[in-house]
Amino acid sequence: MLKKIVFVLGLLVSSIYAGSLNIAVAANVSYAIDELIAKFNETNPDTKVQVTLGSSGKLTAQIKNGAPYQIFMAANMKFPEALYKEGVAITKPLVYAQGSLAMLSDKKLDFTQGIKLITKENIGKIAIANPQTAPYGTAALEAIKKAGFYDEVKSKFVYAESITQTVAYALTAADVGFIAKSSLYSPKMKAYKENEHWAEVDAKLYTPIDQGIVIIKNASENTEAKAFYDFMLSDKAKAIFRKFGYLVP
Repeated sequence: MLKKIVFVLGLLVSSIYAGSLNIAVAANVSYAIDELIAKFNETNPDTKVQVTLGSSGKLTAQIKNGAPYQIFMAANMKFPEALYKEGVAITKPLVYAQGSLAMLSDKKLDFTQGIKLITKENIGKIAIANPQTAPYGTAALEAIKKAGFYDEVKSKFVYAESITQTVAYALTAADVGFIAKSSLYSPKMKAYKENEHWAEVDAKLYTPIDQGIVIIKNASENTEAKAFYDFMLSDKAKAIFRKFGYLVP
């Protein structure tokens, strides 16, 4: 009788988790992830994908502490490579997309000046993502330093926890912000015009932002995780990433 109860409970637990997939996703992908999941579900309709968004550094810390994610889509290669070296990830990190930086403001500014715009007197606060945990923040800091303006503007920095929060700061608490270009493809951003409210940052000023994906070791036998991983590296996913302003390998 006891064995039968245990068997039934096992089936119940299996049914609860069957068809579910937990993924940790860098905040910059938040604008594209719904469309990516919808396309994935066209061929995997029974898989319910649960998404946790955040900075890559914080998500990495959660994964190391046992957070039940099966897939990690980071904003750069550093964090997934660290997980792979430590045996926490079971697949070697691969680039699923390459991100790029843009500057954004709620105000109409002369963005034709390029990054030099941040040195102007009318720019009192500059929003960037925390460079310790957010790769786009690291890239923004690199671009500012390479342009030669760091010492001049560092007192203006307002740090956000993630690139999504940086967008919010750029439109409220700061005069301009360094954001992921992908955020500009959100339907909410249609009112903002290039060279008036935003402009791309010269790609020569920062290291290319290769975004990496890995499968976490707790998903070693999870066929749905493997299916989602393969999809993110497929031509169908690449087409969606291009639509949202990313470059793809």
